[in-house]
Amino acid sequence: MSADATSPSAPIRAQVLADVPPVPGAPKPDPILVADNVTRRFGGLTAVDVEHVEVQRGVITALIGPNGAGKTTFFNVLTGFDQADTGSWTFEGASVAGKPSYKVAQAGMVRTFQLTKALSRLRVLENMRLGATGQRGESVWRALLPFLWRDQEESITERAEQLLSRFKLDHMRDEFAGALSGGQRKLLEMARALMSEPTMVMLDEPMAGVNPALTQSLLGHVKDLRAEGMTVLFVEHDMDMVHDISDWVIVMAQGKIVAEGPPEAVMANPDVIDAYLGAHHDAPVTEAEEQQQLAEIESDIEAELSAPDESPATEPSTGGSS
Repeated sequence: MSADATSPSAPIRAQVLADVPPVPGAPKPDPILVADNVTRRFGGLTAVDVEHVEVQRGVITALIGPNGAGKTTFFNVLTGFDQADTGSWTFEGASVAGKPSYKVAQAGMVRTFQLTKALSRLRVLENMRLGATGQRGESVWRALLPFLWRDQEESITERAEQLLSRFKLDHMRDEFAGALSGGQRKLLEMARALMSEPTMVMLDEPMAGVNPALTQSLLGHVKDLRAEGMTVLFVEHDMDMVHDISDWVIVMAQGKIVAEGPPEAVMANPDVIDAYLGAHHDAPVTEAEEQQQLAEIESDIEAELSAPDESPATEPSTGGSS
C-alpha cells in the first residue's frame, strides 16, 4: 500500500518534535491523544499515576519502562479495557474516558495485545472480517434480508484479502487461526486491527515471542503504518527496536511518567537509567572504574592478611558454666 500523500516525511516529523522539550508531560504541536490525572489503583497499589501526557499525531511513540511500571495497565485504561479511578483523556479532541472498548475502537483508536486474541476456532479470513466495524448484517432483522448487507460483506471480504496479502498471510486464509505460529498470530492481530481503518494503532509488545525473521517483517509493517499517516503508540522492552523505529519515547516507572524525548536523549537520561537499574546501583560504568574497584578489593584483602594476629591463644575462663 502506498504512503498517504498527506503523511509527513521523516525530516518534517523530526522538525515538528525538535521544538518539543524533553520533559515529562511535554506539550506537543498537534496531539491526537491527551490524558490528565489518570490513576488506577489495585487495593493499596497505585499501578498508574499519570499527571499529564500527550501523544503527537502521525509519529511512532514508544512507551517503555521496567516490568511493573504500569504500561499495559495504562494501555488498558485508555482503550476501555479497564476503568480508571480518576482522570480524563481525549482522542481527536473528544472525550473517550470511561467509554467501553468497542466505542473507543469505533472512534478510531484500536489496539493489539501482548498475548494475542485470535479466535482459534475461526478461520483466518473470518477473524479478519470480525475486525470490520459498522456491519449491517449484525442487526437481527437485517440479517434476514441479504440484499441489505451483501454488498458491504463483499467489500469487507475484499479488504480482508488485501490485508492478508500485505501481511503475507493470504496462503493461510482458510486455515484455523489456532494453527498459526505465535509470530503469525501477531501479524493476524495487527492486520485485523487495520480492518476498521483506524487513526491510531496501539501495540502492546508487538515483538514479544516473535522469531527474528518475523520481527523484521513486523518492524516494516509498523513503519508502514506511520508512512500511511497513522499514529502509533507501542509498548516494548527491546531498546534496539525502540531506537530503530520510534520518533519519540515516553518512560514510565512506578506508574508515573518520568521522562520523555527523542530516543537518543532518553537512553542517556539519568532518570531513565535509575528507573531501570535503581538510583543507587554500584555497577562500574567503565573498564577503568572496574579495574580500580578490583585493585581496592585486593588491597583490602592483602592488608587484612598481613595484619598481626592480636587475639589471645586461648579464651580466658569466666569461672562459670555456659
